[in-house]
Amino acid sequence: MTEVKQNNDEKHGNFEAFIDGNHAGLMTYTWAGEERFIIDHTEVEEAYNGKGVGKEMLLAAVDFARKNGKTIIPLCPFAKATFQKHEELQDVLVNKTQAH
Repeated sequence: MTEVKQNNDEKHGNFEAFIDGNHAGLMTYTWAGEERFIIDHTEVEEAYNGKGVGKEMLLAAVDFARKNGKTIIPLCPFAKATFQKHEELQDVLVNKTQAH
């Protein structure tokens, strides 16, 4: 079971993942104005690679954006690739491309 905690201030923030109380990963972001934030880095501890930790942190970021009416700019390659694979998450992206 992955637990994700958010730390946030006016300029930066992060989502930190823990598994059984152990630090498993970190996703950092930077605010770009008040309405959007840039996911700039994702790292997962080697021991937890392949366990979906990165996606859990991304889902926490998406949930935060949806609840607060914010949008996300995924600069980090992991975040960008995950958004591309999961259309159901793309409603929070700044440049939504509507695929019809």
